[in-house]
Amino acid sequence: MSGTASATAKMKKDESFLGKLGGTLARRKKSKEVSDLHEEGRNAINAPMLPSGTDIHPEDTMLEENSERIMLDPTSRENLKFKDLLKVLIDWINSELEEERIIVKDLEEDCYDGQVLQKLFEKLSGRKLNVAEVTQSEIGQKQKLQTVLEAVNELLRPHGWSVEWSVDSVHSKNLVAIVYLLVALAMHFQAPIRLPEHVSVQVVVVKKREGILQTAIVNKELTSTTEMMLGRFERDAFDTLLDHAPDKLNVVKTSLITFVNKHLNKLNLEVTELESQFADGVYLILLMGLLEDYFVPLYNFFLTPESFEQKVHNVAFAFELMQDGGLKKPKARPEDVVNLNLKSTLRVLYNLFTNYKNTE
Repeated sequence: MSGTASATAKMKKDESFLGKLGGTLARRKKSKEVSDLHEEGRNAINAPMLPSGTDIHPEDTMLEENSERIMLDPTSRENLKFKDLLKVLIDWINSELEEERIIVKDLEEDCYDGQVLQKLFEKLSGRKLNVAEVTQSEIGQKQKLQTVLEAVNELLRPHGWSVEWSVDSVHSKNLVAIVYLLVALAMHFQAPIRLPEHVSVQVVVVKKREGILQTAIVNKELTSTTEMMLGRFERDAFDTLLDHAPDKLNVVKTSLITFVNKHLNKLNLEVTELESQFADGVYLILLMGLLEDYFVPLYNFFLTPESFEQKVHNVAFAFELMQDGGLKKPKARPEDVVNLNLKSTLRVLYNLFTNYKNTE
């Protein structure tokens, strides 16, 4: 065989081999595409429809059997009431931790490692936790979170709070869990803030059952009404009265009006509407001075308050005078009194009545 013929035969053999190899690769590729299509179809059948815009990240699907992951639905992030709640909580934390020179800008990024939560709990409770001040490693951060959350749970559980947070959920930057925790702390310690009421969000719950991912959309209520949230705490005689004898409310209001006028008449002042006339705090301050028999310097409060902040200042100052007189810190918040919340105002006055009803 000549050299030319030999070379031609070799080329044909190589072409034949490459053709077979190409055919094998093509068949494998097609087979994989079919397999992927079947997998995609199976997942589409097994998983419920998700809202458009909901992204499930790879780490969210790499779950162990019978485990689950919860993610905030993107549409809920844009909810105005939810955004307002986040802003109120951030401003509150920054106000509480001002002396620590801690500035929180993002709850997910700034709370997940336990440092801010530790400082906040210590400030609110007056209790020092035995944790390392600075922790860089994931293990160290989770150990700190474990200590902080154990202290929080020990404090809140007896008051009926459902624990909607965990070390893993907080450390994985689960915003819903972090907000649940902060709302509970704010309500328990009666933070001087007004949380937006009836804030709900939707979350995507991803579970793994028998190797199959199952998803569901769940509605989570982050705040209810102020009264319902405060109602988690110990109830007083006034709660019992309103719950079991609401028909006696007018009788109670009449008794309270008689009581306050007995003292305010000394200054030629008279009350006819409890919720509105005590809302700016002026009458409360003057009443405390009369009950404790002292003159309250006018520079300590706003005699003719105009802004919401000035009225809150007055009511908060009246609460301080009550505590100075040996009374417990009022369950109501200054903001609630200013906002004409009748039950809060009645509770404050009822507390004064039970302590000073025999005072002339």
